[in-house]
Amino acid sequence: MNTSFERTGPLTELTSYPQWAQDMVADCESTKQSVVEHRLWEKMIDGTLGKVGTANFMVGIWPVIERFPAYMAQSLLKTRFGRSAGDNLARRWLVRNIRVEQNHAEYWLNWAEGAGIPRDEVLHGVPPRGTETLANWCEDVSRRDTLAAGIAATNYAVEGATGEWSQLIFESKSYAESFPAKIRAGSLRWLQLHAAYDDTHPWEALEIVCTLMGTEPAADEVSHIGECIKRSYTSMRILADRCVEPHRVLEALSEAAA
Repeated sequence: MNTSFERTGPLTELTSYPQWAQDMVADCESTKQSVVEHRLWEKMIDGTLGKVGTANFMVGIWPVIERFPAYMAQSLLKTRFGRSAGDNLARRWLVRNIRVEQNHAEYWLNWAEGAGIPRDEVLHGVPPRGTETLANWCEDVSRRDTLAAGIAATNYAVEGATGEWSQLIFESKSYAESFPAKIRAGSLRWLQLHAAYDDTHPWEALEIVCTLMGTEPAADEVSHIGECIKRSYTSMRILADRCVEPHRVLEALSEAAA
């Protein structure tokens, strides 16, 4: 029986993918929404996040922004041209999109500066305790896990949720107008790219994962991919919590360590 997967329906419709993928996405949805619906984005939009919260956000996510092409490079190292349709699809896509990511770090620094956080603080500041969870997880899953797991955790989960929260902020007129007109376009460039660019990017990542795994992967393999996706969402939520309620997160981390 042929269990290979080749998408025939529209890229951005979940029904175009195997049933196991549809079920997995549905199972992860509530965890994803804990990121997309986090009150951090509302506080950014209405201007109540404050200088400390904004600095925690800009400095805390910076390691992920700076290292994201490297996560993709780790995935690229796992591909072998001609080994499978999934390898070929992943290889072409990763090579193309690593180049797309090259300017995103600079755009992030421009956003931080426009929001009042100096470039030097982002580059050389110590990320607030608790925010390193996401960077550490992305590094680990990209380096040590399977190709499918790495792409699912970073390019599908992280970029997918980021595309949704960045769109909320970018579409806010009040947030845009909080930046001086002369620097507004440059400051919002990162948000602009992710609010639009990530519209299809995570779907392309899902297609790669499904092509790698086929139509009938083992149940434990599907479960593992789902757990990797949820862990990415959870790590993003911890980082967002750290920006909004730093003391509560520190207490939770201390209790977990004990």
